[in-house]
Amino acid sequence: MRKIVVGQFMSLDGVVEAPETWHFPYFNDEMGEQVTSQLTEADALLFGRVSFETFREAFATASDDPVADSMNSTAKYVVSTTLRDPGWAGTTVIGGNAIEEIAKLKEQPGANISINGSTTLVRALLREGLVDELRLLVHPIVVGKGVRLFEDGNDKQIPLKLAESRTFTTGVLSLTYERA
Repeated sequence: MRKIVVGQFMSLDGVVEAPETWHFPYFNDEMGEQVTSQLTEADALLFGRVSFETFREAFATASDDPVADSMNSTAKYVVSTTLRDPGWAGTTVIGGNAIEEIAKLKEQPGANISINGSTTLVRALLREGLVDELRLLVHPIVVGKGVRLFEDGNDKQIPLKLAESRTFTTGVLSLTYERA
């Protein structure tokens, strides 16, 4: 069975929204290696529609960029009830019962399924027990406002266990959690 591996840039106060406004001062080779390893361990990328459109704009037509080359050659799945033509080669749109379809995707042979961003989708998959690994890059900054990965009002506990931790020279914590 394949694993769903989620990668998220996160502020110290739990914000995952708009990392492009606070993340880059902390980016270095250590973080680049971490992010690249998640991509190279996967043979499929999974997105919600909003994150998909952001990634498509950044990478679909990029050239001479190893990250773009990797993403462009990897199978992509986007969860959307409104998107008809994904406009990015190698993309399959998942409509209808997304949870059921993603569970079936996990059952297929292959390597990891990687998710970056896509907060709403990640929350749903966490609630359904479909996330196998959560890789958080916790940045030493309090953003103060924005969408947080773990929403208020969710009364369902999600037990996790710390599988790996590392501190980058920039003060970013790389924390990998697995389902407990």
